[in-house]
Amino acid sequence: MENRKLLSGNQAIALGAYEAGVTVGTGYPGTPSTEILESLTSYPGVYTEWSVNEKVAFEVAMGAALSGARTLVTMKHVGLNVAADPLFTASYTGIKGGLVIVNADDPDMHSSQNEQDNRHYAYAAKVPMLEPSDCQEAKDFTLFAYHLSETYDTPVILRTVTRLSHSLGVVIPLDNPARDKKIEGFKRDIRKYVMIPGHARKRHIVVEERMRKLKDEVNTFPLNRIELNDTSIGFITSGIPYTYVKEVFPEASVLKIGVVNPLPEKLIADFCRAVKKVYIVEELDPFFELRIKALGFDVEGKKYYPVTGELSPDSVRKPFEEKPGFSIKPREKGLHTEIPLPPRPPSLCPGCPHREVFKILKKHDLFVTGDIGCYTLGVLPPFTSIDTCVEMGGSIGHVQGIEIATSFKTGTGGKEGNSNTVAVIGDSTFAHSGITGLLNAGYNKRHSLIIVLDNSTTAMTGMQPNPLSGERINGEKTSRLDYRKLGQACGLDDNQIRIVNAYKPAEIEDAVLTLLGSGKLSLLVVQGLCIILKMRRKKTEKNDG
Repeated sequence: MENRKLLSGNQAIALGAYEAGVTVGTGYPGTPSTEILESLTSYPGVYTEWSVNEKVAFEVAMGAALSGARTLVTMKHVGLNVAADPLFTASYTGIKGGLVIVNADDPDMHSSQNEQDNRHYAYAAKVPMLEPSDCQEAKDFTLFAYHLSETYDTPVILRTVTRLSHSLGVVIPLDNPARDKKIEGFKRDIRKYVMIPGHARKRHIVVEERMRKLKDEVNTFPLNRIELNDTSIGFITSGIPYTYVKEVFPEASVLKIGVVNPLPEKLIADFCRAVKKVYIVEELDPFFELRIKALGFDVEGKKYYPVTGELSPDSVRKPFEEKPGFSIKPREKGLHTEIPLPPRPPSLCPGCPHREVFKILKKHDLFVTGDIGCYTLGVLPPFTSIDTCVEMGGSIGHVQGIEIATSFKTGTGGKEGNSNTVAVIGDSTFAHSGITGLLNAGYNKRHSLIIVLDNSTTAMTGMQPNPLSGERINGEKTSRLDYRKLGQACGLDDNQIRIVNAYKPAEIEDAVLTLLGSGKLSLLVVQGLCIILKMRRKKTEKNDG
């Protein structure tokens, strides 16, 4: 009997990385990718870390790869925006040990501020991208990604989506995973690794040659396959939508694309010539459709399927229900209900340390530039106290821009603070990309009030530690950032830095009004342990006792 495991897509990716011989894993927590690194931490012989943001995570992983270690770096789709700078140049330098970037897209925005389609990143950066359809493929494609990375001297992106990341499936592990790869260490190769213009121009030629070679050989990769059945209708698809197509159209022909970039153009041509009518089923942008039409083939896709949200078996079925001659598997009874479910929007937890702050901000009718995290829920009733939220760390930059524009309106020429606008940011987000905003505010002599809501964890993604919680990914105690010293280093006077208890509303209110009224750049830190983490720790202490 084979050794079978029931794993989520994220757990399967971690297993695949371990089986591939990965010794270094880095990342930044972000739903739906978070559990990958947490799972990888449990394997022996693997170093893991939560880095301060995705750019740093990529750079650490890249440094390890250039030293010969197989490395994994994980992030959600918007995290790749942060890591895009090193990604594009890593395509030029290449790697030594395999370097795989797991990119978790979030169609329908289950826990994100946008639903960008990151297949475009692979195309723009000129790196291979793989996309599995189920949990077994999540593991197998991860293994193949390291083979691809080292064979073609390139970073490789493994794309997953929320449905795959969090779904469960049967996975068959390898009996004897190969973990004996020798790490040779970094060796100097200036023309390859130092991207001054003279070297980069020559490396760009190497990148183009690599992509030309890949475009030919990708047609032979087992990750791409033609399933030829009824040739009157065919579907080109990949990832999770492949499973929907197979469920709804079991007798149709299918071209399953496992390598998203570069596309297997010969396989596509063979399939389109063998099938009478071809449809493209893909979530989000018409990434496949536009490129396949550019090859000269008459295919249809977004005519029937939206560019927003997730697909499902029902949405894949619907455009073809009234078309004659289509063999469609009927809906299974008992899986559908006409009873409307009540909406259950998320809200700040009862006892959350952030609640008192938002009560005070609402009481004084202050405008709030917000950020990414649990506290973003302050936009909802009964608080309705957040006026902007764009990206990680953006609140501190936004409040400065509002201050500058307001100064022109009032004629003070930028020498006056916002009397009714504050920036609010969480501790993990502050470490991720808020510190540079504070540094900018000090350097440019701004006058805004910045409020850090410190609940000692990265709560929204599942209680991961961060540089302000004093713990590492494995629970090991470590240094903790000193807000007061940081503020002083950024040019704040000591009396413009306040650290208060989140459960003492009178102190919070006094600090907000005093600092805001001073007209000077100020930092207010409101500290209170996340209520869920607090309950977990009490439960652990009780069990240990």
